[in-house]
Amino acid sequence: MSRIGKVTRTTRETDISCSLCLDGGAQSIETGIGFFDHMLTALSFHAGWGLDLSCKGDLRVDGHHTVEDVGISLGKALAGALGDRRGIERFAHAYVPMDEALGFAAADMGGRAYMSVEAEFPQSTAGDFDSCLVAEFFRALAANANITLHLKAEGANTHHMAEALFKAAGRAMSSACRVTREDTASTKGVL
Repeated sequence: MSRIGKVTRTTRETDISCSLCLDGGAQSIETGIGFFDHMLTALSFHAGWGLDLSCKGDLRVDGHHTVEDVGISLGKALAGALGDRRGIERFAHAYVPMDEALGFAAADMGGRAYMSVEAEFPQSTAGDFDSCLVAEFFRALAANANITLHLKAEGANTHHMAEALFKAAGRAMSSACRVTREDTASTKGVL
């Protein structure tokens, strides 16, 4: 069974092509925001996912539309790759330390959209990326993939904190997406 999701999304603000393979592959990511590319590469690498993603956004305005629309597109690709979600582990969590920073992610891939992030970033930017966009990305991803994500980070360096969150989210979602059973991981019998 191929677990691949593909999305193209064109608006007045962004033009996105996204292909996600839950069972592995290379990462090729170009959003025009260097730090965001770094975070998406970290997420997909630590998830063990193949990700081919390109976005041309209105960066003359700022990075918000690019980051949010990438979250929307990646979320839809993830939902497509999961299909009916039968057989997946469903729940998982991960901790990732990055020097003084510690990131935590808990994921429920069971079809309910919710996202919570607790992180007070000490610097307002990391490279060319506004730290407030971490929450915007994960909110759009969770809503469009129909998943629940709880994220927490502490530390003294915004780069380390954000990277720990993206890596932890990748590891938690990967574990929760693993096919480990014959049935559906729900007492209801459906997700």
